[in-house]
Amino acid sequence: MTDTTVIVDDPNRNYGDKVVAVEPGGVEFIPLDERHGRPLQMLWTWTSPNMEFATVGVGILGPLFFGLSFWQSVWAIVLGTAVGAGTQGILSSWGPGHGLPQMVISRSAFGFFGNILPAGINALVAGIGWFAVNSVSGALALHALVHALPKGGCLVIVVAAELALAFFGHNLVQAFERYAFPVLAVIFVVASIWVLTKSHPGAKHTASPGGWLLMFGATFGYAAGWNPYATDYTRYLPPESSGRATGFWAALGVFWSCSLLEIAGAGAVTAGQSQIDPSSLTNLLPTWLGKLALVAVVVGAVAANALNVYSGSMSFMALGIRLPTHAARAAVALVFGVVGMIVAFGGLNDASKYENFLLVIAYWIGPWLGVVLVDRWLRRGTDIQALLGDRKYLNWAGPISMALGIVLSIWLFSNQTKYHGVLVNNHPGLGDLTFEVGFLIAAVSYFFLYRATKPAQGTARAT
Repeated sequence: MTDTTVIVDDPNRNYGDKVVAVEPGGVEFIPLDERHGRPLQMLWTWTSPNMEFATVGVGILGPLFFGLSFWQSVWAIVLGTAVGAGTQGILSSWGPGHGLPQMVISRSAFGFFGNILPAGINALVAGIGWFAVNSVSGALALHALVHALPKGGCLVIVVAAELALAFFGHNLVQAFERYAFPVLAVIFVVASIWVLTKSHPGAKHTASPGGWLLMFGATFGYAAGWNPYATDYTRYLPPESSGRATGFWAALGVFWSCSLLEIAGAGAVTAGQSQIDPSSLTNLLPTWLGKLALVAVVVGAVAANALNVYSGSMSFMALGIRLPTHAARAAVALVFGVVGMIVAFGGLNDASKYENFLLVIAYWIGPWLGVVLVDRWLRRGTDIQALLGDRKYLNWAGPISMALGIVLSIWLFSNQTKYHGVLVNNHPGLGDLTFEVGFLIAAVSYFFLYRATKPAQGTARAT
């Protein structure tokens, strides 16, 4: 058994730019002769999956649960989303050069086996958690459109469409996002403008302690929820593709789509809506537009979950488990989708845990980002490609720092329904600083542990 995962060209893949073909393999390097696409496509890759009700639901949280005014919600939405979109752009820019999924590149900071920590968490959060949440919103919208179909039947239909895309893989997923983009953009832009004309930005509100930071954390968590997927969708771009252009279009896709729909969600609450389900949007629209919005919610849920289950399966494969099949990734995607559907059945009649789920996302992503970004800075000027496939490569500074960031930040600053951190108990006005503190603790810890442990560096980059 070899101790190195192959990251050289594989002439037997024969996938290229084929759309209706099952993507072979798992998390291997994408051969140079199979590279295709252009940075601009990241605009629709990251716009379409956010054009769904789950995004609207994030905006609803500010005025409905956190006691914010409309304008306070808007500021939290814009700033939180900007940070999450910015890191999405940075990470996406690494894809063309490495030709590898995000959770494989993460091995640089965590080592081959230490990377089990972030890859395992992401596999569960993306392939099961987010998959379940978005499937529920899509199923509820389909049920609202076709009352004759029971909610359970609607869920099965939505999941079947999502799994079909994820099973075939990268090229079909990208094609779906591209063709869904103009339809979703037009419908949701019109619907959002309509909702905002019905809103009352000056409506009275009862501020809750730390509400703005809670909303900032939720919006960052939602945008940054895509960060661990970033290079999964840029690794097929030609290596000469501009990193700046790739990052710009990815960041823009996340930023404008999330900001628009979340602001519409906040506006819907000021217009009298008080539920986290598609009716909060459609109740404010004329019948014809409401039905179109429901169709868009269903399509948007499929667009989002095609990415969730695809990247969830990629994260699972990044654990280093060898599966004896040429279509390993496709098989794993199906398994994750079925498990996610089972979880989703339990949420068809209860969306009350949505707020906590959003904040939990930021809890682990903040420390992971801190480690990954500092590692990249420390290794500037070096070529780390060979390290990413070496099963003997160790870097315990990463998992230790990430674990410290998660544990300490939650212990001190968590502001969840069932657990309040030590400092939050005494100072509720702090809101929820878990992701910010987690990022800083992990980043600083990694800097010093990296210097102390001196993991393998890679080789000097050719100039």
